[in-house]
Amino acid sequence: MYLITPLKNEDIRKLKAGDVVYLSGRVCTGRDKAHIRALSVGSFPADLSGGVIFHCGPLMKKSEGKWHAVSIGPTTSSRMDSMTPKFIDKFGVAAVIGKGGMGQNVVEAMKGKAVYLSMTGGCAASTAKQVKSVYGVEWLDLGMPEAVWMLEVEKMGPLVVAIDSHGRSLYEKVNKEADARLKERVSRL
Repeated sequence: MYLITPLKNEDIRKLKAGDVVYLSGRVCTGRDKAHIRALSVGSFPADLSGGVIFHCGPLMKKSEGKWHAVSIGPTTSSRMDSMTPKFIDKFGVAAVIGKGGMGQNVVEAMKGKAVYLSMTGGCAASTAKQVKSVYGVEWLDLGMPEAVWMLEVEKMGPLVVAIDSHGRSLYEKVNKEADARLKERVSRL
């Protein structure tokens, strides 16, 4: 499935855990420090209504006066667990891209309004090729990986809908299945 930002609520609600999607349009990066600053000051440097926040710390290069992505892969999203529900509500985020999943508090916060798109770690060089342009950077004082990079992407992916807007989480499903298998093995001992 192909998605174009800004995402509409009806697009988000159609997505189901396990769907594979490709994303085109505008995406903003944001890690720990950007989340903390945005929530502290009450604003984000770009409009995130129906937007996408990408949990990553990119390596960027400036040439001929323009920034270019060299390497841009996902970082562990669970670090932003405590801030993400507020971030979704305050800024209207429709999708979060990252790796490793997020907690039950985020699953609940996403119900009816947002999804978590999982990206495979280790794909940073190939993902950089999906960034067509860097149209802005803010909060560079936080450092290159923590700054807010504003990107125009084309067919970014594959991304897996790991948490959908209906409260289904692939991470929760896998954990339950693993627990059940472990209990079965232990009972045979």
